[in-house]
Amino acid sequence: MKRVDQIALIGFFFGFSWLAMQAVHELGHVLGALASGGHVVRVVLHPCTISRTDVHPNPYPLLVVWAGPVVGVVLPTLAYLLARAFRWPGDYLFRFFAGFCLVANGFYIGLGSVQRVADAGDMLRHGSSPWQLALFGILTVPFGLYLWHGQGPKFGLGSAQGRVSRSAAVVSLMLFVLIAGIGLAVGGK
Repeated sequence: MKRVDQIALIGFFFGFSWLAMQAVHELGHVLGALASGGHVVRVVLHPCTISRTDVHPNPYPLLVVWAGPVVGVVLPTLAYLLARAFRWPGDYLFRFFAGFCLVANGFYIGLGSVQRVADAGDMLRHGSSPWQLALFGILTVPFGLYLWHGQGPKFGLGSAQGRVSRSAAVVSLMLFVLIAGIGLAVGGK
């Protein structure tokens, strides 16, 4: 039974992290648009597609496009630091999620300096230099990997031999269902 809990924890929390990372990233674009006088036309968070935010008019596109990854790494990191400061049970889940967001956004933008697609392409078209995108990745990815370091036993790996908190597995399932439900409600494909 312990392996079922472990598989549920890892699978559902990874799924939650992917969908929630996209939601926080898009929240950054929305906040950037609102702060700059842009109008959010559509936010796509459907769980079966890659998220996006459409803004028109978009008077400051560079601000809007950078707000996604910046908010996408800052908010989860602050949430983890808060969970750690207050010694919340399950703070390792916050730590994993913050690390996930740092790694995902860092690779997305950092490698985008070469690929020139999606947000990275927009950043370059609107005046960012490739070195700025690369620097974002260089700063965020190692910090995300640092947050992940040593967390394996909390997820039943290594010395834990599959033992995990059943309540963490249940919470992971509930978080996954919640974020997937939000994505389906917001919709768009």
